[in-house]
Amino acid sequence: MTIREGSMDQVVFDYLNPKVPAGLRLIDVPLVHATEESIKGYGEIATSRDHRIEIVPWPLAGWRKLDAGTGIEGGTTEGIFACEWRANELLGRNEAVGGHYVIGFRERPEQAAAGVALAGDRVLLWHCNYHPDGGQLFFPIDGQPFVVPVAKPGDNLKPEDFVALWSDGSFGIYIHPGIWHEGVFPVTPTGRFFDKQGRVHARVSCDLAGELGVLLNVPLPMSTPPPL
Repeated sequence: MTIREGSMDQVVFDYLNPKVPAGLRLIDVPLVHATEESIKGYGEIATSRDHRIEIVPWPLAGWRKLDAGTGIEGGTTEGIFACEWRANELLGRNEAVGGHYVIGFRERPEQAAAGVALAGDRVLLWHCNYHPDGGQLFFPIDGQPFVVPVAKPGDNLKPEDFVALWSDGSFGIYIHPGIWHEGVFPVTPTGRFFDKQGRVHARVSCDLAGELGVLLNVPLPMSTPPPL
C-alpha cells in the first residue's frame, strides 16, 4: 500500500504479516566467505564494535552547497539485533530502531503445514532494503557463524545481483550506505548481534515477492563456504 504525505510518497509494509503470493520462484544466492577482498564494494570486515559508521550528508534540493560540518549531525544509534526461528518464520527484532519483522521463511509459506519437514539450512527472503543516510554494522555476540545477503546500490534491482557474505562468527560485517540487504541471519536457531547504524534510519525497500515475483534462497551453512 502506498500513501501520500505532502510531496513525498511512502510505502507501508506490514512486516509481521507479509503478503507473500503462492508459487514464487526461488533464486539461489551465491555464498561468499567474507574477506577483506571479497567484501570490497559492499562494506568492510569489522574486528570490533567500534567500527566507524559512515553518515551521508543530508541531500540537497537545489544548487547551493551544505555549510561545512552540517547535514551529518543525526549521528548513530545502536542496540541488539535478535533473530529467532519460530516454526517456518524467522523473526527479527532490531532494538536500535525499534523494528520487529518476519524477515524470512524456511519453506514457501503455502507449503509450510503441520507435519511438513522444514529445511534447516536456508532462509527464503521476501523483502530487502537499503539505508541512504548511513552504513550499518552487524557484530556477533554469540560467536556463531552468520550470513548477510547484500547487493550493490541502484534502484533497478535484480534478484541475481545478490551475494551472501558468510562470517565464521569471529568478526563482524559492516555494510556501506546504499547497500541492499535484509538484516543478518544466524546459522543456528537463534542469534544475537550488536547493531549500529545511522540514527535517521531512512529506509528504501523492495518487495521481492510482490514486485519481482521471487524469494531469495540464502544458504545458512555452519562450515566455511567454498571460494567462488
